[in-house]
This record gives sequence, structure tokens and C-alpha cells, in this order.
Amino acid sequence: MPTTPTYAFSRDAGNNRLILLLLAIGFAAVVAAVAAVVIVQRQAERDAYWVEHTLDVEASLNRFVRHAERTETARRGIIIAPTETNFITIAEKAIADASNELTTLETLVKDNSSQVRSVAGLRKAFDGYAEQARTTEAEAKLGILKVDSLDRDSTVAAIRHIRTYADEMLVREDKLLRERNLAQDSTRTLLSAMLALCAALVIGVAIAAIQIIRRNIAEIDGKRRELHLLNQELETLVDERTAELQRANAEIQRFAYIVSHDLRSPLVNVMGFTAELDAARKVIGEHVLKDGEEVPQQVRLAVEEDLPESIGFIRSSTQKMDRLINAILRLSREGRRTLSPARVAIADVVQSIIESLQHRIDETETRVELGELPVVETDRLAIEQILSNLIENALKYLQPGRPGEIRIAGSTSHGRAIITVTDNGRGISARDHERIFDLFRRSGMQDQPGEGIGLAHVRALAYRLGGLVEVSSEEGQGSTFTVSLPLKFQSGVADA
Repeated sequence: MPTTPTYAFSRDAGNNRLILLLLAIGFAAVVAAVAAVVIVQRQAERDAYWVEHTLDVEASLNRFVRHAERTETARRGIIIAPTETNFITIAEKAIADASNELTTLETLVKDNSSQVRSVAGLRKAFDGYAEQARTTEAEAKLGILKVDSLDRDSTVAAIRHIRTYADEMLVREDKLLRERNLAQDSTRTLLSAMLALCAALVIGVAIAAIQIIRRNIAEIDGKRRELHLLNQELETLVDERTAELQRANAEIQRFAYIVSHDLRSPLVNVMGFTAELDAARKVIGEHVLKDGEEVPQQVRLAVEEDLPESIGFIRSSTQKMDRLINAILRLSREGRRTLSPARVAIADVVQSIIESLQHRIDETETRVELGELPVVETDRLAIEQILSNLIENALKYLQPGRPGEIRIAGSTSHGRAIITVTDNGRGISARDHERIFDLFRRSGMQDQPGEGIGLAHVRALAYRLGGLVEVSSEEGQGSTFTVSLPLKFQSGVADA
């Protein structure tokens, strides 16, 4: 039977580890997919940047060509109508705009060495062309420009050269644009695929997680139901065992009461006849030991020593038995007493006990210290008997030659009151820590009166109050008795 739960727990642990491993793999795959998406997205951004860059280069080239063409148109207008100043203004502005556009173009193509060389050639060609155009403007302003110079003008070849450079650059940029568009399309396709994969992984992991969670919830619900049934069975079993213990305890108490009561009757007779024997011994002694009469030595010894010693032994033994029977009867009566829970200030109870023991405290010159003590709901008489017994024991078993110190303190923790009685007395050997709570058992030197019932009574009362009593002690180093009680009254098992 014990192997089944162990196997079940091992199987559950193995399943849990497998589930965690699969979830970890799923989440790792999602993280990897997200990372890949981020990388591809950045690549797409770079591709888009280069496509835009190529378009910017083409736009700049087109603007430059347009400015160069405007310059040529204005220059021809100057040749045809030298007196028109508007053509000169247009030419000057077009030359400046074309030069600025070349500067922009140089900045744009600095990443492409072949285009850098082309722009340099374009700059050289345009600068030569611009110089010729300015010469034309100057001649027109001076009135020395000849109209027939249009056909023989060398600037025609220069502008054609510029157009050729620009067309070649546009062809290369168109090729770059196609390549970069293809790269951008590939990256977008890859990004879409990665996004789809990431979405699929997220959905898959989410579905798997939901299924696992649902299965675990179902298993937890099943375990909870099983645990609830087990708790119900356990509560039923505890109630049955408690009832059995209560019945057994009641039977033991009744048995102890009956036995003690029945023992007391013959004991009283023995004690009475012992007194009669002692009286008869005295009468015999008076007659046998009269003055002047010779009595055998054995008779004299029997009357003067043997009989008194035997009768004294009988009397001391019966008195001890009488005390034991009275103690058992008292325990039995206490066990049958109905507890009356009420709010009890432990400090008031302890103060009352100390006042009742003040004469003993003064005789032994013991210093008693009170700490903070809680208020509990319990039976006042029972807690008073518990603490009175512990404090009396602390006073009774002081260490000779050492000033006595007793400290009573308390605290609360997790719904319980903790009361400690600490002394610096003779202490208790470790082997006797449990033994002292048994009936008629004592520890250490038997130089103090007592029957070994007090601590057994203390523990029985503590059980009835739903509490515990424990001891912590070292021989010769003092003792600490700890009483733990519920703050709200809970009748113990012993309460039949």
C-alpha cells in the first residue's frame, strides 16, 4: 500500500517536469521567433532605407539635369536675344541650382565608388560648361555676342557630355533600385513568414498552455475532492478515536475513584487497628516492665524496641498510602469537574499565587519577577492550579547556596498564549524531562515532601484546556516550564 502514493507522486512529478520542459521549449521558440522577427524587421528597414536612398539619388540627378537643361535653354535665349536680361537671370540661377544639386549628389553617392567617380566627372563637365555659359552672358552684356555663334558653340558638346554622364548614372541607379526592390520584397516575404510563424507559435503555445492549465486544474480539482473525502474520513476517524479516548478516560477516572475509594476503607481499618495495637503495646509495657520484676531480655527488647518500631513503620506506610489515595481521589474529582471558560488575566492569577506564597518567598529570599502576561479564555481554577504547582515547585527545588530567582512571563503567537515559569534552581536531568510528568515519579534528590503527582496533574489539566506543558532544563542550571494554551478556549481530548 505505501508504494502506490509514492509511485503516484513520482509520476506526477515526472509529468510536471515534462510539462514545464515543453512549455519552456515553446516559450523559447516564441522568444527565438520574436528575435528573428526583430532581426528581419531591421533588415527590412535597411532595405527600405536603401531603396529610398536610390530614389533620392535619381531625384537629385533628375533635378540636376533639369537645371542644366534650363541653363542651356537660357544660354540659347541669350544668344538669340542678347538684349533680354531675363535670360541672363535665368541662366545664373540655373547654374547655381545645378551646382548645389551636384553638392547634394556628391553627399548621396559617397557610399558608391563608381557613382562618386561619375559625379566627379559630371562636376568637371558642368564646371566647364558653366564657364562657357558665363562667357556667353558676359559677351551678351558687352554687346559683342554674335548670333551665328550658336551653331559653332562648343557648349553643345559639353551639354551632351553632361547628359551622357547623367544617363549612365541613372542607368546604374535604376539597376540598384531593381536589386534593392527585390531585396526589400524578399525581406518583406521573409518578415511575413516569420510573423506568421511567430503567430502560429504563440497560438500553439497558448493552446498548449491552456490545455495544460485545464488539465492541471482538473487534476487539482480531483485531488481537492480526494483530499476533502480524506479529511472527512479523517475527521470521522478522529471523532471516533476522540470519543473512544473520552470513554476510556472516563472509565479510568471512574476506576481510579472506585479503586481508591475501596482501598480507603481497609486502609482506615488498618490505621485504626494500628492505633489500637500501639495502645495495647503501652498497656503491655506497663504490666510487663513493672519495677522490681525480672523480665527476660527478649521480652524487654520486644516491648521497648521491636513493637514500637514495627507499629511506627505500619503507621508511616499507611499514612503515605492515605496521602496517595487522597491525591488519586483529588485527581479523579478534578478530571470529572466541568470546566467553566471565562476571560482570565494571567497576571492577576499569578499575583494571587505569589501573595499566597509570600511567606515562603520571604523565607528563601527569592526574587520573583513578572513579565507581560496575556489574557486568555480558559477555566480559571485549572490555570490557577497549573501555575500554582509550577511556582511552588520552583520555590521548593531551589539550589542551596544560590539566591533564588523566578521569572514568570508570557506572549502570544498564532492564536496561542505562551506562559513560561523560569527558575535558577537545581534543574532536571535530561533523562527525566518526560519522566517527571508521570504519576508518582520524581527527579533528583528526594529531600522535599511530595508524592510525585503535581506535574502529572499539571499536564492533565493542560490537556483538558487544549494546551501543552513542556520543560527545558539542565541539571544544576535551573528549569523553564512552558505552558501553551489557546487564546480562545478549546476543550482537550481529556475532557470527557
